[in-house]
Amino acid sequence: MIECIANPDKAGAGTVLNNFTLEKAEMIRNFHRSIPMYRETPLERLSAFAEKCGVKDIYVKNEARRFGLNAFKVLGGSYAVGSYIADRLGTGIAELSYEKLTAPEIKRQLGTLTFISATDGNHGRGIAWMARRLGHRAVILMPKGSTQERLENIRSEGADAWITDRNYDDTVRLANQLAEEKGYVMVQDTAWDGYERIPLWIMQGYMTMALEAWEQLGEVRPTHIFVQAGVGSMAGAVTGFFVNQYPENPPVISVVEPEQAACIYESARAGDGKPHAVKGSLSTIMAGLACGEPNTVGFQILWGCADWFFSCPDYTAAQGMRILGNPAGQDVRVTAGESGAAAFGAVSELLRNPDYREMRERLGLDGNSVLLFFNTEGDTDKERYRSIVWDGAFGRPVPEKRRQTV
Repeated sequence: MIECIANPDKAGAGTVLNNFTLEKAEMIRNFHRSIPMYRETPLERLSAFAEKCGVKDIYVKNEARRFGLNAFKVLGGSYAVGSYIADRLGTGIAELSYEKLTAPEIKRQLGTLTFISATDGNHGRGIAWMARRLGHRAVILMPKGSTQERLENIRSEGADAWITDRNYDDTVRLANQLAEEKGYVMVQDTAWDGYERIPLWIMQGYMTMALEAWEQLGEVRPTHIFVQAGVGSMAGAVTGFFVNQYPENPPVISVVEPEQAACIYESARAGDGKPHAVKGSLSTIMAGLACGEPNTVGFQILWGCADWFFSCPDYTAAQGMRILGNPAGQDVRVTAGESGAAAFGAVSELLRNPDYREMRERLGLDGNSVLLFFNTEGDTDKERYRSIVWDGAFGRPVPEKRRQTV
């Protein structure tokens, strides 16, 4: 069952929002534009589905083909790696294009760096992709339960990568331990006290996606933005950017998480303004969201600016994948992975299931609502994608009474 709570505080995020201005977003996009494979990803309008659901319009920013890697994560990883190198050289990233970063003299100055990270797949693949193109090494650790396909995708980018016997948060700790012991550069979107600079760069890198969506919307103002969260880095970056664009009347912003790894939701429910961890296996099909400890920077933004926090079962993400892959009317087909479809799937359930009428009313979802989503990944695990979209894996549970009568 979907659970939802309102933000009990929403007092504003303060000066941290200065890191997510339009000016900074444009500078970061200029860096991404210098990478030869850069292409703006599409913003898809799902008007037919919106009509069926009783809202004015629905838009989905589709990151399924970003840099040919099927996910948005490379935006944060590439900008963080570039920013780290710029910092080592004593200059600003605004002065270093991709072409300059790949120049032989840069490599001679720095030698070969080793970047290390923990990932379910997409973030680590982006780090490996960027490190290889700049002539450096990548070491990538994956939590238990990660799929072989995602592991091989990372190895195909030249990284040393393996799957650990630990959950995501413990894998992060292992990666950080190796970084300290071996002198590697930790590039992680999980921030904690004493480690916030690189995670902030990663979050800022995600603004390229938000900036593109904002420009593509043109005169259309979204009334509601739904963002899925793992540690909350992407959710915090998107929230910070859009709050800055609409300071007087920001959209209603909701954060969506899997119920087995809902660290932002549980932190909000605690109501004390502090990030709280959830423990256990963090088992969910939404692998990119299977995180138990909030990013401290991201949580500061979400606690100060988001309106609603959701905890959702796996079947809603699977439902979102099927709806996006089998569009209504003339809507465009969108290939979305489990994490990419998380927010869209949860809201699709809210809009279509009469049991959630009260929740819809509380969120103000009606015929005047314009909804914005971010499909953050495509079919990064093709076998899992087919099992869900073709074979109906992770369908809606059959209610007990109906089950007994079959």
